[in-house]
Amino acid sequence: MTIAVDPDWWKTLFDDVYLLTDARSVNDAEITRQEVNIFRTLIPMQPQDLVLDLCGGHGRHALELCRRGFENCTVLDYSQALLDVGKRDASNQHQPVRFVQGDARRTNLAGGSFDHVLILGNSLGYIPEADADLSILRESRRLLRPRGWLMLDVSDGNAARSTIAPQAWHEIGNDVVVCRQRELAGDCIRAREMVLSTTRGLVRDRTYCIRLYDAEALTALVARAGFNDIRVYTDKSMLDPGIDVGCMNHRLVMTARRS
Repeated sequence: MTIAVDPDWWKTLFDDVYLLTDARSVNDAEITRQEVNIFRTLIPMQPQDLVLDLCGGHGRHALELCRRGFENCTVLDYSQALLDVGKRDASNQHQPVRFVQGDARRTNLAGGSFDHVLILGNSLGYIPEADADLSILRESRRLLRPRGWLMLDVSDGNAARSTIAPQAWHEIGNDVVVCRQRELAGDCIRAREMVLSTTRGLVRDRTYCIRLYDAEALTALVARAGFNDIRVYTDKSMLDPGIDVGCMNHRLVMTARRS
């Protein structure tokens, strides 16, 4: 069976239902704290630095950085629904995070504006066009100051290919069940996600596709985008290995610098 995927799936999937279905990885404050602990050991970050959380969703990493004294954080994401959640959280926590809606390939932000561009939580590989990820990385380079840092946190493609289960499901409370069917298709994983509620019936039936990178392919792509001093770190996931969270289970973290 081939899972058919709308190429524009990424424009509408990330909403309040996503925050429910993926809560184990994106709504766990302790996991976010541990991830930021690791990220801060890999690149030198100072509280006065300007940080862009690109494709940052509801800004969980930016908010955690802000709580640690990094008050110059910007989150850019395509999903207005996630940005609205982030704005609400920032207001409730009295954190000065800036939230911007936009396309990561063409952000319309001023060039040379940031000391660090972070693309975290497996937020690369969603757009099906062949050069989409390269465009995002080139835009990241444009946004960085000279010698600024790029950090990528993506799925470990080799691990995903060998360990991803074709079917998975988990319960959320006493009401919701999330069922996922997955298949490998070249350098991508295609998935169908059904969200069922005992009280509301079918909540969601959607498909999506994520491009996989191994360390060699990602290094080549980042170098092609004009970065140097590229380093790769494997198995930096803070998630419980006994819980199936798909592409988030095994991670590659890469750092690079603009010349």
